[in-house]
Amino acid sequence: MPELRKDPIIGRWVIISTERGKRPSDFEKTPKKKESKLCPFCPGNESMTPPEIKALRPDGSKPDTPGWTLRIISNKYPALKIEGDLNREGHGMFDKMNGVGAHEVIIETSDHNRDLVNLSEAEIVGVIEAYRFRYKDLKKDPRFHYIMIFKNKGEAAGASLEHAHSQLIATPIVPKRVSEELEGAKRYYDYKERCVFCDIIRQELSDKERVVVENEAFIALEPFAPRFPFETWILPKKHYASFEKTPEEDDLKLASLLKETLMRLSRSLNEPPYNYIIHVSPVDSEYDKEYHWHFEIIPKLTKVAGFEWGTGFYINPTSPEEATRYLREVDVKNTAPEQQAELVH
Repeated sequence: MPELRKDPIIGRWVIISTERGKRPSDFEKTPKKKESKLCPFCPGNESMTPPEIKALRPDGSKPDTPGWTLRIISNKYPALKIEGDLNREGHGMFDKMNGVGAHEVIIETSDHNRDLVNLSEAEIVGVIEAYRFRYKDLKKDPRFHYIMIFKNKGEAAGASLEHAHSQLIATPIVPKRVSEELEGAKRYYDYKERCVFCDIIRQELSDKERVVVENEAFIALEPFAPRFPFETWILPKKHYASFEKTPEEDDLKLASLLKETLMRLSRSLNEPPYNYIIHVSPVDSEYDKEYHWHFEIIPKLTKVAGFEWGTGFYINPTSPEEATRYLREVDVKNTAPEQQAELVH
C-alpha cells in the first residue's frame, strides 16, 4: 500500500509508493559524458579561467600557474554578477532588481580523474575550509542575504564539466526553498521551544531505522519523508545555524562522514550522478535558535514529471528504511587503495 508521509519541517507531503519500489540495481547507470581533452580546470590551463581568488599551493608557486592542489575562481559564466547595485524597482504590479551576486567555483583537486569521494580525508578538510573561507568573506558584503554552496556531480545532475568541483552562489534574497525551511523551523520552535532538526536527530538516534552512519559529531540519515530515492542528509549533532560556526576541530569528523556517506551511495547505486546542497541560515540571521545547517545529498535516480510539477507532491519509489538497509550493508572497507578511508563507525 502506498504511504503518504509529512515532512516535519515544512509540512510538505510525499508519496512513498512501495508498490513501485526499486532496488539499487534497478536504477540505470547514467553513462559518463565524453569531454574534450582540454579541461579548463586542469593544471596548465589556468589561463582558460578567471583569475584565482585563492588556491592551496604546497610548492609556493605563483597564482594562476600549475602547482596548486585546490583552486577557487569566479565562474566564467556567472548566474549573478558581483558588480553593481541592486536598484530595486516596481513595474506596475511587478518587481525587479539587478542580478547582483557572486558565483564562484571551488576546484576540489588538480587531478582530473579523482572525485570528492576519492580524495583523502585531509583533502576533503581542505574543501570544507575553502567553503568556510569564502562564506566568511562574502557575508561581509551587505548586498548579499544568502550564500549557498552546492555540488553537481555528473551531466544528469547539471555538471557541465567532469573535473571535480563545487560551486557557491551568493544572492540578494533568501531562496524560497530555504525560506520554507526557516518558517517551518520557526513555527516548530515557537510551539515547542526546541529546534526541529535537533528533535529529528534525537528521534532518529532513538529509532535507529534511518541512520546510515554516525560519529561523535555528525550523523547521516535518510529523512522520514524523502522527496527522492536515497535522499540523504548530513547534520551536526550539536546545534549550529550555519556551518561556518561549527568548530574547525570538527572538520576532520565531517570530512570522514561525508566521504563514507558518498562512498556508500556510490557503491550501492553504481556511481550515480548526484547533487548536494548545504542549507544554512541567512547572513546575519535571526534564526540561530531555530535553524540547523545540513547537507542534502540527492542522487539523480528518477525524473520529476507532470504530477510532481502540477501538485508539489513527490513520488518516491524507495522507502527511506529500505534505502538505509542497503546503504548500511555496503562494504566500504574493501575498496581500491585510493578510495580507502579512515572510517568512523
